[in-house]
Amino acid sequence: MNKYGLKAQEHWKRWLPTRYSQLENPDRYFSTLGDEIQTRIEELSLASAGDDPPKESYLDKLGRLNMTRLNAESQALQELALLEPEAAETQTSTARE
Repeated sequence: MNKYGLKAQEHWKRWLPTRYSQLENPDRYFSTLGDEIQTRIEELSLASAGDDPPKESYLDKLGRLNMTRLNAESQALQELALLEPEAAETQTSTARE
């Protein structure tokens, strides 16, 4: 499982315990989800990187591409992994059990 799958799994355990408990095989689910997130990040990065501006220095290009990657990671994680927490009632009743 890659780092994105682990991050998603930790999020679900904490904020979506009911949904997490309904997964038949959480490790397989989050391993697959991590791969999907990785693919989405690559797609978003390529789409938003754009062409190199004229006379762009190496460090400027590196900074631009790193920022593009970070933005793509954030967007992909929000879309696919870091879902809204379950209602507080559900979390409270789950914590009591």
